[in-house]
Amino acid sequence: MKYFATVFLILSTAYYAHSQTYEIGGMLGGTNYIGDIGKTNYINPNSLSLGGVIKWNRSTRHAFRGSVMIARIKGDDAKSNNSRRQQRGYSFENTIKEISLGIEYTFWEFNVHSQRSISTPYLYTGLTYFWYDALYKRGDRITDYDGAGSVAIPMVVGYKANLGVNAMVGFEIGARYTFTDNLDGSNPVKDLADDQSLKFGNTNSDDWYVFTGITVTFAFGRKPCYCNF
Repeated sequence: MKYFATVFLILSTAYYAHSQTYEIGGMLGGTNYIGDIGKTNYINPNSLSLGGVIKWNRSTRHAFRGSVMIARIKGDDAKSNNSRRQQRGYSFENTIKEISLGIEYTFWEFNVHSQRSISTPYLYTGLTYFWYDALYKRGDRITDYDGAGSVAIPMVVGYKANLGVNAMVGFEIGARYTFTDNLDGSNPVKDLADDQSLKFGNTNSDDWYVFTGITVTFAFGRKPCYCNF
């Protein structure tokens, strides 16, 4: 948690120092994972996620965005529609702590200081780094043995609107394509990486996790004269 607090404070200070319009707020929703255990639904939020978000609005069409989030993910073969997974009977839980930086692009102009009601769809992408529990299969159980970290590519689509002056609310669905296949313990890393007996499922396909939820932000700073950048 200290990593998120430090980064969030640095981002907030840096943006305020530039005296530009920025937003700060929170995000709340659910998360699901897509991998080798349990259901394979792409959007199936089943665990609570929460975090913070900050944006530096460089124009009415794009903003630099940073966020931190803590998410739980889980999978249970007993709830899968796949009969082979049901017979296998594995289940797991994991905790993801992520930090993400990137660019948010709006389809239409969105001025956070607008005096009228406005709304727009948006896209977000960038680079995410996250920490998780490294898992492995021990008998018929999935358990953890160490902490690990990896990189993910966020692919987010959303829709946002203003709530009066300087307040915004958004709804978004964001898939994270990770560069690890071990969120569920199916492909152990570190000292267990060479033990083929511990691997199961499709070891050629990395795991995903998906956040579905809302963001609420508040704009601060002077009304900017946006440049061309």
